[in-house]
Amino acid sequence: MTSSPDQPENKPAAAAQFTTTHWSVVLTAGQSELPQAAEALEKLCRAYWYPLYVFVRRQGNNPEDAQDLTQEFFSRLLEKNHLAKADRERGKFRTFLLRSLKNFMVNEWKRAGRLKRGGGLEFLSIEANDAEDRYAAEPSDEYNPDAAYEQRWAVTLIEQVLAALRQEFDAEGKGRLFEELKGFIWGDKSAASYAEIAGPLNLTEGTVKMAVHRLRRRFRELLRAEVAHTVARPEDIDGELRHLISVAG
Repeated sequence: MTSSPDQPENKPAAAAQFTTTHWSVVLTAGQSELPQAAEALEKLCRAYWYPLYVFVRRQGNNPEDAQDLTQEFFSRLLEKNHLAKADRERGKFRTFLLRSLKNFMVNEWKRAGRLKRGGGLEFLSIEANDAEDRYAAEPSDEYNPDAAYEQRWAVTLIEQVLAALRQEFDAEGKGRLFEELKGFIWGDKSAASYAEIAGPLNLTEGTVKMAVHRLRRRFRELLRAEVAHTVARPEDIDGELRHLISVAG
């Protein structure tokens, strides 16, 4: 990615809607037993488990141990008593998650011993089976585990947004248009020009240009909403957006 999308405009409704986002629900559950908190935390964990797997592998663990450790970590994290450990003042879900994993690796994992393959609760059974295939595609350079976690977190978040955007286009019968235009989202020049894209789709060049504009705008909206799910306060969104775009690579 060579350039970032324009920063989205702040909308007055954002603050009012913010209290319903996933991480703020989880944080509130630290002081009150909200029934939706466990579901909110599980959604976040399912979306962002892979950056933690990358961190564990970068610590020198082999694939089987890394999968077991990640599985057990999430099993314990999802227990209700762990919700109270979330610190609202520290805000970001990615920060809480990595801090919790480090504490687990130092303390609980050593005491518990290594799980046997197939034992324990497999919270991420399907995803974990794919984890090493994804990890094999990671850059081979040995940058530090924390940096690997940050970079993979940012890329995972963007991948979530792109998947949601693709679903929207597919639902409107515009899946082919999305595939043709997705290279323009970050301001990069596609291999094809607007005119070259327009012809096979029976569109005008102006229509394609407008579609790119709308695609970028919708991407920014979805990216902002996804980031909002992972921070504690609406005023944290812009800073988190800037940070994640800067480390996405």
